[in-house]
Amino acid sequence: MRASDSRDSGQAFPIYIMVVTGLLFAALAFVVVGMAGATRSKAQGAADASALAAAREGRDNAFRGVDFLALTQADWERILNGDRLNANGACAKAVSFATKNDADATCDADLPEFRVSVSTKDTVGKSVIPGSEDLKGHAKATAVIEPRCTLNPSSTPNPTPNPTPNPTSSPGGGGTAPPQSIDFRCKGGVAVTLNPSKPGSLVDLARKLFSVRLAD
Repeated sequence: MRASDSRDSGQAFPIYIMVVTGLLFAALAFVVVGMAGATRSKAQGAADASALAAAREGRDNAFRGVDFLALTQADWERILNGDRLNANGACAKAVSFATKNDADATCDADLPEFRVSVSTKDTVGKSVIPGSEDLKGHAKATAVIEPRCTLNPSSTPNPTPNPTPNPTSSPGGGGTAPPQSIDFRCKGGVAVTLNPSKPGSLVDLARKLFSVRLAD
């Protein structure tokens, strides 16, 4: 081999090492980007699930403590508009749900919306990129409670008065007429009828009258 060929090979070898090292670093960097994306996706999933958990809790408790026999038509219209929703315990449910998904969450209830911010407890991990071992996933989500039904125009709820004892009435005679049933028209043409004196499961009723979804 000539001396010039040997000299050229010696000069090319460091360049070859630099190119291989650069390609290896780029490949590892792409791996870190993928890991960061997965961490971010995990955070978004936890945020979505936590926001929905809060909204469902608020929806399911919509009728807790309600005296159906005392509700007027105006009361029902406010209820169906979401004006009497209750956020008690909803944000606690969001935080609990985030914890189950290995994340920390903060929640803000602004009925009918619930806004949740989440950060993952796990990090991207150590890598060729400095600081990745401290990089967590962060995400936000908003869930909203939406009315599904309106009062049937033919249904006019009125409070049911307490029966007044009548000393001249014979046992089993007279008394107060049974409360009028309340009819609702819901999305998809679904009809819902409520007996105010026997409302049944309050959670089932809330789920029929309200839906929960993630905000766009």
